[in-house]
Amino acid sequence: MVKYMKRIKLSEYNPSLGILIDVQHPDDYLIHPTMGQNIYADKLLLNYKNILSKNKRYYIVCNKGYLSRRVVAVLEFYGYDVTQVIKDY
Repeated sequence: MVKYMKRIKLSEYNPSLGILIDVQHPDDYLIHPTMGQNIYADKLLLNYKNILSKNKRYYIVCNKGYLSRRVVAVLEFYGYDVTQVIKDY
């Protein structure tokens, strides 16, 4: 059975859903700080146990979708509740 990655559009995101994390490099930070936080993909994947909680939902976004797809795939494998957020603007 194939498991599909959960995805939503950025326009569908609401802070009540969970924590939004932009995994772009800080120089390319996409999301306004009031809406989410920036944790670079490599830093997040190397330190996920110290940064994330398995009791929370995370929404992962990046500029083109590649980094967020990679991060979501790895974190799903480790049992985290993550959803990829796709830019729609």
